[in-house]
Amino acid sequence: MRFVVPLMALLFSAGPAFAGDRTVTDDAGRQVVVPDRPQRIVVMHEPLLGVPLIELGVPVVGSYGRNDDGSFVTATDFIDVVLGEGHAKPKGIGPVGQIDLEKLRALAPDLIVGSELDIGKVPQLETVAPVYLQNAGKGRAYGFDVEEKLAGLVGRQEAFEALRTAYSRRLADVRAALPSDPAGQTYLAVFLTDQINVVWDMSGAVQALEDIGYVRLKLDEDGSGSTLGSTLMVPVSAETFGQLDPDLLVVMNSYAGTTRGETETRAALDRIVPGWDRFVRAAREERLVFVDSAKVTTPTVASARHMLDALEAWSNR
Repeated sequence: MRFVVPLMALLFSAGPAFAGDRTVTDDAGRQVVVPDRPQRIVVMHEPLLGVPLIELGVPVVGSYGRNDDGSFVTATDFIDVVLGEGHAKPKGIGPVGQIDLEKLRALAPDLIVGSELDIGKVPQLETVAPVYLQNAGKGRAYGFDVEEKLAGLVGRQEAFEALRTAYSRRLADVRAALPSDPAGQTYLAVFLTDQINVVWDMSGAVQALEDIGYVRLKLDEDGSGSTLGSTLMVPVSAETFGQLDPDLLVVMNSYAGTTRGETETRAALDRIVPGWDRFVRAAREERLVFVDSAKVTTPTVASARHMLDALEAWSNR
């Protein structure tokens, strides 16, 4: 019995991290003790954080925007659209922006992953589980970097490397199939809401376009020399859009609705810029690719592959 007290003292002297835990620094500069292999993750943004984790094979048990049975409450279920059907769906933790702590605790998460926008919620969330903040917003992340960083967080680096290896092979095949070498050619990717917006860096679409060789067309909307196009929701005036001449124009309709096909996207752009397809050179010369915004705007390898599929389909037309 004389060994019991020293043994207990030794155990507690090891600090707050238990076996299977480690201390990491998140993108907000916070030190967080996280499980080596988390098994019950809740995410604060499903397209930006949940879909990458699910592609890596990590269980995501809860997120905003879902009902208690896992059904989605908005127009687009990004898990099905990006990754395909058959994945287990997270359960809801309350309406977007409003945490239901009772539902959150009932899910018994061992890790909560949020973005930089969730810094104000950390004290509340920490009462339930460790909270890790991952930069995923405009100008703070590029391509599928978010997925790569999350792979390191949850111990799925090998899974990510396997995804990237398969993606690289697909990239080479699509590049070889294009009608001309894209190296150095310019592209502009736009996202339609009630206006025209430039697509941000944090997307599989941008990753694939730039990996294959295209260079982002620089815009100077106000004459100040500032470069737009580094974020998604940066508006471009209809007049400016009509004057642009990228070597490749990528157009996508908002994922707030279900009308994301080519016909609907053409009609949406025509409402913003009537007759655009008669004076935009990329349209007249068929240097125009329509893509499903829900498929290509998550920070995943899967979204990058969807962009490659769209490029291949365009090259075969």
